[in-house]
Amino acid sequence: MYHPQSEYTILLDGRLCRLDKALVMAIVNVTPDSFYAQSRVSSSSALLQQVEKHLNEGADIIDVGACSTRPGAPMPDEQEEKRRLFPALEALRKAFPQAILSVDTFRSEIARAAVQDYGVSIINDVSAGELDDKMFETVADCRVPYVLTHSAGVYASQQEKTDNSPQAVLRYLAEKLQRLRALGVADVIIDPGFGFGKSLAENYELLRHLPDFEILHAPLLVGLSRKRMAYEALHITAEESLQATTVLHTLALQGGAHILRVHDVKAAVECIGIMNCYRSKIL
Repeated sequence: MYHPQSEYTILLDGRLCRLDKALVMAIVNVTPDSFYAQSRVSSSSALLQQVEKHLNEGADIIDVGACSTRPGAPMPDEQEEKRRLFPALEALRKAFPQAILSVDTFRSEIARAAVQDYGVSIINDVSAGELDDKMFETVADCRVPYVLTHSAGVYASQQEKTDNSPQAVLRYLAEKLQRLRALGVADVIIDPGFGFGKSLAENYELLRHLPDFEILHAPLLVGLSRKRMAYEALHITAEESLQATTVLHTLALQGGAHILRVHDVKAAVECIGIMNCYRSKIL
């Protein structure tokens, strides 16, 4: 079984957080059209109730997004994203002042406001700066951890065939990582981008090669929760895919994942707990 060779740290809210044990990032969607209905919230009370549940179940990070990444979902303009996102961040900061918040956005202006006005600790950009050429310099200015995601296949034209092999994903992320380091960004978290423009076979090939990402010398985040690779192969629905997701999380942890981005916090926390016991042989 693979064991990560490096123990990473990231700076969160002025505190140095060790990643010797995997963290859980809970998904909260303030959108009407996220692919998994149970992750959507449409009112302030529902938002606070959901986040309280996630925190009580052991979530380390709350990741709030106002743009669905579901294939075919309409993309809200910047004003609509702000209208959805900023009241949610304000409510969460007031209700849970100690919570570590992450913002899921590809827009640099929104990312900057989330950090400066609402105390958000992580910028999670699924486009790796492809959709806003000011994102990298914004991250450098904000001095917060940045999730760098491979999603090149999503933005390719129908005439283009994106190379989603593990080697190509590594090269793409290495190039972006070098740019961020040159700008002085200290904390970059790598996300291989499971499900983003990748076929079922490509996703599983990427999962098998997770240990290869250690070469980037950066912590690794995986988003596998209830995605197509968790249910298509079994001919079930996203709503039925919790057990399949837990198996994928186990494989990802074996492959060196440091952060699991999830819909179901309790199951992920338990998965990490069992893996920690297995690795340390404390029982």
